[in-house]
Amino acid sequence: MANLSVRLLVLVGVLVLAVAALTRPDSADAATKRATVLAQIAELRSETWHWQRLMMKPRTPTSYGERTTRSAAYRAWIRALWRERAERAEQRAKNPPHERQWRCIHRHERHPSQGWRTRTGNGFYGGLQMNIAFQRQYGGHLLQRKGTADRWLPVEQMWVAERAHRSGRGFHPWPNTARSCGLI
Repeated sequence: MANLSVRLLVLVGVLVLAVAALTRPDSADAATKRATVLAQIAELRSETWHWQRLMMKPRTPTSYGERTTRSAAYRAWIRALWRERAERAEQRAKNPPHERQWRCIHRHERHPSQGWRTRTGNGFYGGLQMNIAFQRQYGGHLLQRKGTADRWLPVEQMWVAERAHRSGRGFHPWPNTARSCGLI
C-alpha cells in the first residue's frame, strides 16, 4: 500500500510538472504577443503624431489604456484604431497645400540628377534648396531627427516650406524661382 502511495505521489508530481511545462509556454507566448501588440501601437501612435506635427495639427490625445488592460481584444482594437489614424494622417499629409506651386519651385531649384535629394555643397539642401537657418526655423524637428533637408521625404520638404508660407513669408524665400512660376 505504501508503495502504491509513493507511485501515486510520483505520478501526480509528474503530471503537475507536465501541466506546468505546458502552461508556461502559453503564458510566455501571451506575454510576447502582448509586448508585440504594445510595440505596434506605440509605433502607429508615433507615426500618426509625426504626420500631425508635420501638418501643424494637434496630436491625437491618448490615455495609454492599452498598457494597463488585461484584455487582448481591447489591445487589438486600439491597434486597429491607431492604424486607421496613421493611415488617415499620412493620406492628408501626402496632399500638402500649394503642392503644385512647390513642385514648380522644385523643378527650378533642384539639381537635375539629384531631385529632392539635392546637396550641391552651396549651403542649400533638398529639392526646395533650404539653408540650415530656414530648416532650423521651420523644420527643426526634422533637422534634428533626420539631418538636412536632402534626407527628408519630398512631402516633408513641402510641409516645411508651407510653414514658412503660412508664417507670412509666402513664396518670397525663393524669389527667382517663385517669379518664374508666376507666384510673386
